[in-house]
Amino acid sequence: MTFRRPAPPPNRRAVLRATALAVPAVVGLGALAGCTDYDDSPDALLPLLSAAESDARTARGLGAGAERVAAVRSAHARALRREVDRLNRPRPSEPSEPPAAAPDREALGQRLDAARTQAARLVPQLPAHRAGLAGAVAAGCAAVQQLDEAFGAGQPGPLQRVSAATPDEAATGPLQQALAAEHAAEWVYTTVTAFLPGSYENGLTAGGEAHRDRRTACETLLRAAGATPRSAQPAYSGDDPVSDRDSAVRLVIDAETDATRAWHGVLERTDDAGLRDVATQALVGSATRATSWRLDAGDTPAAVALPGRG
Repeated sequence: MTFRRPAPPPNRRAVLRATALAVPAVVGLGALAGCTDYDDSPDALLPLLSAAESDARTARGLGAGAERVAAVRSAHARALRREVDRLNRPRPSEPSEPPAAAPDREALGQRLDAARTQAARLVPQLPAHRAGLAGAVAAGCAAVQQLDEAFGAGQPGPLQRVSAATPDEAATGPLQQALAAEHAAEWVYTTVTAFLPGSYENGLTAGGEAHRDRRTACETLLRAAGATPRSAQPAYSGDDPVSDRDSAVRLVIDAETDATRAWHGVLERTDDAGLRDVATQALVGSATRATSWRLDAGDTPAAVALPGRG
């Protein structure tokens, strides 16, 4: 049998060292115990996700003519699912029943219209990075509606006036980029008239007026922020010179695509609800016009799933 010597009593230095090491643990536990800022409410994007998944299933069931709707709404569902999974909030204890399948293309169009409205209304309530996603979903729904009269094809009306706060420094730069895109789009719509037949007159007039309207909104907001609005350039150039109908249509598509990116950038850099509303309207408008021009050019796909992103 062996005997162990009793451990010597701790000296003063050892006691002080042990106490010092224990303090962070106590502070850490106290901080954790007092942490009550976690939001355990259901994710605000869940209704958008459910609608996207349901619309994709419905479009696949309708078959020919709805394939692109299925692809676009599936892309929405994937993007929304990634964001919902990233945040990982609790799911509702009693999830709502998915809507019944739409019986025809007209009913699917109504669902797309409802999804566009739902996403746009959610934009002002979300953190900036999520506002950009919701705005792109709204624009994607509007874009795919342009593929068929049954889906509710039609261009949006004039920009609705809203009350927006004075843009802060973070939003001023993106607003200047949006203004530059609107200047360019105005110039494009004027320039291409010389290369397009009279059948394009209504589309050119409506597009030019829409971009003039948005350009004026940008200038007003920038002056309110004490910034000098960016001036228009004498001329703008695309990837290829404009020499005929096809190159003219291509230039309009590029201008509208640039505008979607610029307005999506505004969405991701402001917390002001009014400015987000303006940006969403502008994003939706350019997405719908770009789709119409892509259809005319014979581009496939004509409707982009998430306009302004990437």
